[in-house]
Amino acid sequence: MLKWLLTIAVVVVLLGVTMPMLRRRLPGSRLPGDLSLRWRGRDYFFPFATTILLSLLFVAVSRLL
Repeated sequence: MLKWLLTIAVVVVLLGVTMPMLRRRLPGSRLPGDLSLRWRGRDYFFPFATTILLSLLFVAVSRLL
């Protein structure tokens, strides 16, 4: 159980670091439900639609396996 928690934590940190770079390069990274704000000189990105789409994709793949 501890190995899974550590693995998930490492993946979340790596995705958090690489998402700004990936967001610029991937064509489908700006869906209509994603929210992007600029406040006090910083950009904040809330990928609501992308999160839902990826969750549905992972559920579909996990059910097939």
